[in-house]
Amino acid sequence: MAFSALAQTPKDVRYSFTEASDLNLIGKLMDTPNPYHRVDTCLFKGFTKGENDQVRCSAGLAVLFRTNSSTISVQSEFGYMNHGENTMGIALRGYDLYIKDADGKWTYAASKADGRNRGNCVLIKDMDRTEKECMLYLPIYSEEYSVRIGVEEGATIEALESPFRHRVAIFGSSFTQGISVSRPGMSYPMQFMRNTGIQLLSLGCSGNCKLQPYFADVLIAADVDAMIFDAFSNPSAEMIKERLFPFIEKIQAAKPDIPLIFMQTIYRESRNFCTSSDRFEQAKQEMAASLMKEAVKKYDNVYFIQTNASDPSKDTSVDGTHPSDWGYMYWAKSIEKPVLKILRKHGLK
Repeated sequence: MAFSALAQTPKDVRYSFTEASDLNLIGKLMDTPNPYHRVDTCLFKGFTKGENDQVRCSAGLAVLFRTNSSTISVQSEFGYMNHGENTMGIALRGYDLYIKDADGKWTYAASKADGRNRGNCVLIKDMDRTEKECMLYLPIYSEEYSVRIGVEEGATIEALESPFRHRVAIFGSSFTQGISVSRPGMSYPMQFMRNTGIQLLSLGCSGNCKLQPYFADVLIAADVDAMIFDAFSNPSAEMIKERLFPFIEKIQAAKPDIPLIFMQTIYRESRNFCTSSDRFEQAKQEMAASLMKEAVKKYDNVYFIQTNASDPSKDTSVDGTHPSDWGYMYWAKSIEKPVLKILRKHGLK
């Protein structure tokens, strides 16, 4: 009972707040004036209004810190807060906390969305006061001006050195941004990171990954060791045919030595009975496969890998398009071995 009392967070706890960007913010493709943006939209032009909003969202970003506090909270100042229908609010505008366990594995601890601007969102309380290594994922589809992490007054909090290796950009669709996940840490890039220790820098833009040259400009400007592309989920077969080779050539002209890993788009379960969806998706997959067969021969350091986000029953979709957490787990696992093999080939272990 005495130990239990020591582990209790006081009812009227007083919090001390630290700006997350003053700790260790990982997953960033490049420096930006607002640390929670992914792209500096004053510097890079050509985006539509929707794309501007998306690249200012914090999908794929996480904060690393250590603390001995018995409670952890988040106080946010939002610029834009998303309220979509096919994704849980915790993922769109909330936070997802992982803590390293005794075996050194990142283990789920807490997740929550408050919904208030500048409200104090208490993620977890009543922890013991041993020092813990924490990773806090930021919202996938909201813009933050400030993210302040709260701990008990008198508790310690400091930046944690990143255990994740390398800098690998990943550009993609709503799948890569994480639409339909239950919480920010369950997108397939974030699951891949925890499984492999390879740092992915997410440029997922829902509905807008269409091999545009201005997105290539952003990727070229980033300091990265490799690039992964979920490039065939949004464009039509005709658009893939028109844009793929110029997109590859633009990036290769600037970064000829890094691996460019293209993923086949997943099987969308809306195809199960809808014939028009089946035809449209099959055409995209066939065009991607045909062109990538040529591309891997034509260009150095270009690769094409397969993906899977379904179980044998084809029953892992939330809305016919986007996988559930379970489906994204399949996706992360399906690319793990081929991506790691390619990275090792290029000296990235």
